[in-house]
Amino acid sequence: MPDPLTTPPLRVGILGAANIARSFVAGVKLSNRVTVSAVASRDADKARAFARELAIARHFGSYEALLADRDIDAVYIPLPNSLHAEWSIRAAGAGKHVLCEKPLSASAAEARAMFDAARRHGVHLVEGYPYRAQPQTLKLRELLDAGVIGDVRLIQASFGFTLGAGENIRLSPQLAGGALMDIGTYPVSLARMIAKARPTRVHAAAQWTGGGVDRALAATLEFDSGLFAQITCSFSACLHRQALIAGSNGVIQTTYLNHTSSAAQAVLQRGQRLSRGGGSIRAARERRPDTVVGHYARRIDRHHADAGRDPSERTQRRCDRASRESLALALAPRAAHGNLNQGRPTAIRSMTQGRVSSSSDR
Repeated sequence: MPDPLTTPPLRVGILGAANIARSFVAGVKLSNRVTVSAVASRDADKARAFARELAIARHFGSYEALLADRDIDAVYIPLPNSLHAEWSIRAAGAGKHVLCEKPLSASAAEARAMFDAARRHGVHLVEGYPYRAQPQTLKLRELLDAGVIGDVRLIQASFGFTLGAGENIRLSPQLAGGALMDIGTYPVSLARMIAKARPTRVHAAAQWTGGGVDRALAATLEFDSGLFAQITCSFSACLHRQALIAGSNGVIQTTYLNHTSSAAQAVLQRGQRLSRGGGSIRAARERRPDTVVGHYARRIDRHHADAGRDPSERTQRRCDRASRESLALALAPRAAHGNLNQGRPTAIRSMTQGRVSSSSDR
């Protein structure tokens, strides 16, 4: 593996000047492994202003121009959900690694096409869930793998905030908006990570906007193991992000935060003994601002380290693991949407041309 002290930093270009890209740039500034080298927008003036504001060296008036730049190693895609597939595929075709905002795609068919393109061109495609690389989550997985709370029987996870008045792309059906696709993917991702399996049935209910997207949604996911996961998301509730994981011998509560600078809020309860902020979850208090981008950079380091040792096979194996995970994540939200008007649980059977193939229990 390349030495991080001597290896040049990963040079990232940003496709789009979205507000969330500002948070990405702020995080990258604290890392010595990744640097933002350029930004592109379909509006040249917007790209110029964004670059000037955030001290980015170069800017482009089109996405195509950035992808053609040989001095860019990877791209970060914070575009609307409906554009993720198109520009991830085009970036892969240009030989760029891709860090794409969640949700990876609007359908499983799109996700499959994206990973096919990454395999074909020998690049990495990564879905951007920052919380998964944070110390709190790494410790959570360690505790669960060690069986500290026994067999996991129930997961309850929620994420919500109040969306202001006025137009917002989060509520656009044309841009694959809605509470589930915007913030509900986080609790679905957490449940999938803990269960290490795909759900087999889903039952959902939602509140709709006049434009036909979900403003709030609640769903129960059932797994073959007997595990139940209840997920909720809302654009009309006070800001909250909480999860409870109940096992046969204990309970963990966590905020599964994106940012290590946030105050630690984790509780581990085993039997009747309650420990708050103790050694069990202490990793949540560590401030490691480059954790997320560093995690991504390390994956790219491994990709380059394999050069000359059958890189195509190694890259394909890693893409296969990532694609299985993201396809599983793409499956559950679409199944939940498909179940909303049925009034009874839907069995998730397979994916056919990107659509959920399912049947309702009678």
